[in-house]
Amino acid sequence: MRAVTLLFHDVVPAGRWDLSGFSGADADVYKIDCDAFRAHLKAISQVLRVAPITAQDLLAGPQSGCPFLLTFDDGGVSALLYAADILDEFKWKAHFFVTAGRIGTPGFLDRSQIQQLRRRGHMIGSHSFSHPPRMACCSPAQLDDEWQRSARMLSEILGEPIQVASVPGGYYSREVSRSAARTGIKLLFNSEPQTSSSVVDRCVVLGRFSAQRSTPPDWSAAIVAGHFQPRARAYFFWNAKKVAKALGGTLWLRARVKLLERRAQTPPPGGENSK
Repeated sequence: MRAVTLLFHDVVPAGRWDLSGFSGADADVYKIDCDAFRAHLKAISQVLRVAPITAQDLLAGPQSGCPFLLTFDDGGVSALLYAADILDEFKWKAHFFVTAGRIGTPGFLDRSQIQQLRRRGHMIGSHSFSHPPRMACCSPAQLDDEWQRSARMLSEILGEPIQVASVPGGYYSREVSRSAARTGIKLLFNSEPQTSSSVVDRCVVLGRFSAQRSTPPDWSAAIVAGHFQPRARAYFFWNAKKVAKALGGTLWLRARVKLLERRAQTPPPGGENSK
């Protein structure tokens, strides 16, 4: 099975980064303003000319070519306030992965909003219960608790089994997928920028290409169109970062947050909107 999947987080009005989802410089890197997100979808539609499929389609059987999926992590309230409306303009459906322990807290979707997203045809999945900073370092018992508590809560809200999930923070290991499989997850997304899949205990594992606030719309179009260079750059950058994560551990996380906080406090040359 092959598929190209784009990963987004919060979609909010420009500058309102604290409106939805997790807060802080580290999280803000992945928040995209509404106009930019619309431009991403427009650029994709011009090169693809077919709608993205859902996990439900993917699990139903073989797809022709390399299908395209859209995913959103964290479960911020922007999913319903902004992202879903922009997706409706293109008549596209997406996957929204919810951090179950944050449901109903400030900046995150509540039960009713999750139900509304599902009624609008979007897929709802687990993004763990507590969003551990280094999920791959959790014990098997901790992993089972993260997936099972999240799946139970979301299943109770939606009245259906939860079969899709995504790994928080990009910290993936085979044990993470084994635990997801024990919970009944059939399709698990990590953040490895690749289109090939693997199967771990009957759970299909797919990678994703992650968009940030500074990512131009033509990057998304090039990724889904299959252009080699942007895919290769994403792959090599991700693997270099993975080595840094493995070697640095929590020190790497703290250093990254401090660097991003410093950068956020320094106005870019040429004004606030400069890249």
